[in-house]
Amino acid sequence: MIKLVSIIIPVFNEVDAIEKLVENTQNLRNLGLNYEYEIIIVDDGSTDGTGATLKEIQLKNKNLRVVSLVRNYGQSTALQAGFDHSTGDVLITMDGDLQNDPADIPKIIDVLKNNHEIDLVAGWRKDRQDSTLNRKLPSMFANYVISYTTGIKLRDYGCSLKGYRRELVSKFRLYGEMHRFIPAIAAEVGAKIIEIPVKHHPRKTGKSKYGIDRTLRVILDLIWIQFSRRYMHRPIHAFGGIGLTMLSAGLLIFLWLFFEKVLFGSEIGTRPLLTLGLLLTLLGTQLLAVGLLGELLIRIYHEPSGRKQYQIKLKK
Repeated sequence: MIKLVSIIIPVFNEVDAIEKLVENTQNLRNLGLNYEYEIIIVDDGSTDGTGATLKEIQLKNKNLRVVSLVRNYGQSTALQAGFDHSTGDVLITMDGDLQNDPADIPKIIDVLKNNHEIDLVAGWRKDRQDSTLNRKLPSMFANYVISYTTGIKLRDYGCSLKGYRRELVSKFRLYGEMHRFIPAIAAEVGAKIIEIPVKHHPRKTGKSKYGIDRTLRVILDLIWIQFSRRYMHRPIHAFGGIGLTMLSAGLLIFLWLFFEKVLFGSEIGTRPLLTLGLLLTLLGTQLLAVGLLGELLIRIYHEPSGRKQYQIKLKK
């Protein structure tokens, strides 16, 4: 049962948009939202006066809460701060640049209300109002790569407008720049996800903090996501397989050189093959050791704190 909705908005240097943002969000009653709601704006270390403006606006809006971070940590950390300080049964996240439309919030909540098996509603900016070269093309590439790699088929991983059940956000934490991968992370803890079209407006104030340079960071983050999903609980399989292959190849080279030396009297001391065999043997041994250390660390991580290596299905 939904009693309270938390609307979480991370902002960074959005002083020109912040008043209009709060005004639009406070208009949710007129947009069809029939639940009590709180607005949590996370100021992610703004330096343009956004924090001071928020303090003034907060005095006039009793349901507005401001979480001010001491410096700019990034969107993922700002979202996590919003999750930590929210109290709602349903959590809505959106950007603070006025490109997301608060009118879509009641629609997202209705999906969660009428579909008890759904844990996460992801927005899809079907008619995206951004630059094709700097924003749309990198985003299309990133969406394809993430969908293909994770197996979670969504058309818009980068849309911040999402709706979550409280039970879901309590199952994971966001680090680094993992906000783009929230659907993949949520699926890993058993969440059922649906994607719906949402409105998108052109940016009228401020400056975008994203660009084509983020594509490389997305790929690096994706490598971590895939590694953690596959090998977090069995690191020996990640490092041990490669290590064992290299070690076996090195030992076979040594065996070959041994027979050449014994049977044919060949000179092997200066041969590059000997160096390659030594290198493969050392690297293989090191990778096996790293895998074993990883197994020990995983047990240290789980056992003293009582963490479980499995997830129970979310309660509906």
